[in-house]
Amino acid sequence: MHPGTRPVRIDPEVPVIVLGIVLLLIGLLAHIGILWIIGLVLVIVGAVLFLLGSMDRAVGGRRHYW
Repeated sequence: MHPGTRPVRIDPEVPVIVLGIVLLLIGLLAHIGILWIIGLVLVIVGAVLFLLGSMDRAVGGRRHYW
C-alpha cells in the first residue's frame, strides 16, 4: 500500500445485497424456485440492514460490527 492511501471499506450489507441479486437472477434464469426465494430474502435483509445502518441505529444491540 502506498503511503497516504486508505483501504476502501465496504459496508457489510453490500455483499449480502449483491449475493441476493445474483441468486435471484440464477433462480429466475434456471427456473430454480429455492434460489429465487433465498435471493429475495437476502436482498430484503441486506436492504433493511443498510437502511438501519444509514440511520445510525444500533442493530442487535451493537452499533458497529467490525
